Amino acid sequence: MQTVRRLLVISDMHGEIDAFNALLNLADYNPDEDLLFLLGDYVDRGRNPKAVVKKARELESKGAITLKGNHEDMMERALTGLSPDALANWAANGGAGTLASYGLSFEAVYRDIRKGSVNLPEDLQDDLKWIQHLALYAQTEHYFFVHAGVDPEKSPDETDEQTFLWIRTPFLNDYHGEKTVVFGHTPTMTLQSSSEVFFGRNNIIGIDGGCVFGGRLNCLELPSGNTYYI
Repeated sequence: MQTVRRLLVISDMHGEIDAFNALLNLADYNPDEDLLFLLGDYVDRGRNPKAVVKKARELESKGAITLKGNHEDMMERALTGLSPDALANWAANGGAGTLASYGLSFEAVYRDIRKGSVNLPEDLQDDLKWIQHLALYAQTEHYFFVHAGVDPEKSPDETDEQTFLWIRTPFLNDYHGEKTVVFGHTPTMTLQSSSEVFFGRNNIIGIDGGCVFGGRLNCLELPSGNTYYI
């Protein structure tokens, strides 16, 4: 059985492909020795969402664990539900830039959806299928990995999908479980005075450094607690 040297965790790349690649290099990630967890929000807002999705899929093929974020959820709803409102909501949260990275304009897709159908390029269709099958969480003996957090009053089996993708305050304030929850979604500068990894007193670790907002992209190393950042 393969011995894992380290667990590495990255979240909320948001299209920032250069920072993502640089961080993997800085952390000296080796898929033969390390287990990498990606906690979602590959798309929207940054320079090249399509490239980040491609990189995440490549890393997954080499053993990384890839989870869904709320921005993938918005993307999925916008492009599969044929709802103009869902598309507009996604676009307002960075979706227009994601469409542009696939060579599409928001206006053209919006017109098509209002007509009841949308013709997406094959590469986007393929990535969308991948997004639809992403897991919501992963866990080891000591850690629980998720995009946004968990319901402190429910077990994972009793928790609905939207909670894993969107929860904030109840989880941040009230979680006191035995496993350490490692999460993204909430920029750490809203939890403390910096964009460093946030080590909560209630057994939670937030790693979203708000890279796309001028913060930094963090990588957490476990079990050491060491951090790398760009």
